[in-house]
Amino acid sequence: MRLTETADVWWKNAVIYCLDVETFFDTNGDGSGDLAGVAQRIDHLADLGVTCVWLMPFYPSPDRDDGYDITDFYGVDPQLGTHGDLVELITLAQDRGIRVIADLVVNHTSNAHPWFQSARASRQSPYRDWYVWQDEPPANQHEGIVFPDKETSLWQYDDEAGQYYLHRFYKYQPDLDIANAEVREEIERVIGFWSQLGLSGFRVDAVPFLLDTSGAEDAGNLPDPHDYLRDLRAFLDRRYGRSMLLGEVNLPYSETRRFFGDEDGDELTMCFDFIGMQRLYLSLARNDPAELVKALRQRPPAAEEGQWATFVRNHDELTLDKLSDDERQEVFDAFGPDKDMQLYGRGLRRRLPPMLGNDQARLKMVYSLLFSLPGTPVLFYGEEIGMGENLAIEGRGAVRTPMQWTSGPNGGFSTADPSQLRAPVTEGEFGPQNVNVAAQRRDPDSLLNWMKLLIRRYRECPELSWGECTILEHNAPAVFAHRSEYEGGAIVTAHNFAAEATEVKLAVAGSGVGLRAVDLLRDESTDLAADGTLSLQLEPHAARWLRIVGPQDRYLI
Repeated sequence: MRLTETADVWWKNAVIYCLDVETFFDTNGDGSGDLAGVAQRIDHLADLGVTCVWLMPFYPSPDRDDGYDITDFYGVDPQLGTHGDLVELITLAQDRGIRVIADLVVNHTSNAHPWFQSARASRQSPYRDWYVWQDEPPANQHEGIVFPDKETSLWQYDDEAGQYYLHRFYKYQPDLDIANAEVREEIERVIGFWSQLGLSGFRVDAVPFLLDTSGAEDAGNLPDPHDYLRDLRAFLDRRYGRSMLLGEVNLPYSETRRFFGDEDGDELTMCFDFIGMQRLYLSLARNDPAELVKALRQRPPAAEEGQWATFVRNHDELTLDKLSDDERQEVFDAFGPDKDMQLYGRGLRRRLPPMLGNDQARLKMVYSLLFSLPGTPVLFYGEEIGMGENLAIEGRGAVRTPMQWTSGPNGGFSTADPSQLRAPVTEGEFGPQNVNVAAQRRDPDSLLNWMKLLIRRYRECPELSWGECTILEHNAPAVFAHRSEYEGGAIVTAHNFAAEATEVKLAVAGSGVGLRAVDLLRDESTDLAADGTLSLQLEPHAARWLRIVGPQDRYLI
């Protein structure tokens, strides 16, 4: 294929890296990471092979919800830096071929936001209708609560306003009324502002909630909320042609596809594959890829220029809400048997390495899957070195611990006293003495160097993200094998989910003479049989990537 095709729709084979500025790298010793710290460590990301950095919220905030409770959509939290620091970071990233996107969190504000303070003060306030108010909460006020351990209703009475306001998340995060034309225009201004400063797109928080107008009294008479998502995409395309919108849409596949814009592809550019992620964990719990295969066969194709975002871990709880109760319990039993490891009865607050008992072969197999499955891989900071969680931290914060750069004090994250850190550093087996960037850079067998190899090969094989995926049939139940083909190029991968060695025979090509399977993860090449089949001996938790090469092919392998 022509590599030039991949540049205009860069998100289809990007490597996205999500980080929390507060916990990444502290340059001034105040215990909190900062934008200058991300800039200071940009070469680590470039060396890893990252092509897009996703910044979690850096806006001014009371920080009751890790920055997702925002008081100024146009600002930068002074503790994290300035607009100048952000522009410097974007400039440094672009110099290294890395784009920068940020969280767009516009379905609610902080209750300390000036808009809400004005709205609650008077019914004549110009911002009163920017929020959703009712004199009495509806009968279904207790349904659909996102954080059942913290909230008992979706409606909160405000003494000053004399009414109830809608909050689908915490009570200190009142929902904006997306049906209000002024609110919609303001969101476009926010997008335009940050795009003008150099952002290449946005990860859109809680998209189904953003478009939910059910709280409005005249909800039945409102236009289709998806029209607004189309308007946002059209606005971004007009202003900044190669920007993208990555949506957090945790819904069944049939409903998620609508957020792409169905066949028109005119809404979100990308959607996270929550279903595939949850089925992957069920497959890992069973040492059997059947559930992952089921998800891939059910997953509808994205629009022509759209893409699914694949991931193993993100910044929230590892949600298992789309599994049945029995299936969820299987995953709990395998990877989080203690109640303290679970959250909201629907997910886990752990990172992958502790869940897998720090089994390096199994870890490497899972990340090989991430980079070879059809879609665009998204990494959460620290995954590249196998960081663990800190269960002493409440809730979802268990996986948002400081990045571990060295084996020194505070893992090299900050020179502050440990009591002043934004979050405590993980201790024990997964503490910085045992898991850090500096040590793994020098270890050829480290997880970090494995990830670098995977990313390099992934970027060299656009068939994986652009091509047509065919799941290969065979007689080895523990093996997941698939072929990705695009414009004459073909990649075959095989992953052994079992802790025992196995042999698998795969039909990987048509009949022909001189065809070879060149291994992309090790120095090995195998001739195909005349009928186009290949026999592989797979070690426990083995991962193999093979390019099918003919006598006239000119691949640089």
